[in-house]
Amino acid sequence: MLPDTPSVAQLSEIISQVTPPAFLLGAVAAFISLLIARMNRIIDRSQALSAIGEGDAAKARLKADIPLLKRRAALLNNAIFLAAVSAIVTTVLIVVAFACAFYHVRHEHGVAVLFVVALGFFAAALVNLAREARVALHELEHFR
Repeated sequence: MLPDTPSVAQLSEIISQVTPPAFLLGAVAAFISLLIARMNRIIDRSQALSAIGEGDAAKARLKADIPLLKRRAALLNNAIFLAAVSAIVTTVLIVVAFACAFYHVRHEHGVAVLFVVALGFFAAALVNLAREARVALHELEHFR
C-alpha cells in the first residue's frame, strides 16, 4: 500500500532544501569535465613521447618526462574518482530527501551527513588537482 503523497507545500520545501546539493552536483560535473580534459592532454603527451624512436637522440631526452606524466595521470585519475563519488553521494542525498518526504520521515540529519560526506569527497578531489598542478609546475621548471 502506498503512503499518502506529500502535499505541494511539502514538495516545495524539499525542492528548496535540495537546491544547494543540485548546484553542487552541477559544479562537480563541470569539475569532472575539467579533470578529464587535463587527463586527455597528459595521455596525448605521453603517447607522443612514447612514439619517439630510440634513434632520435635530439628528442630521446624528452622521454624522461614519462614518469612525471604517469604521476600526474594517477593524481588526476584519483581526483576523477573522488569527484565521481561526490556526485554519487550528492545524487543519493537528493533521492533520500524526496523519498523521506514521500514517506513523511524526518530527513534533516541524514541529508546533512550526506552533504558533508559529498563535500569531503569534493574537497579531496580538489586536493588531488592541486597536487597535480604542483607536479605540472615542477615539470615546467625542468625545462629551464
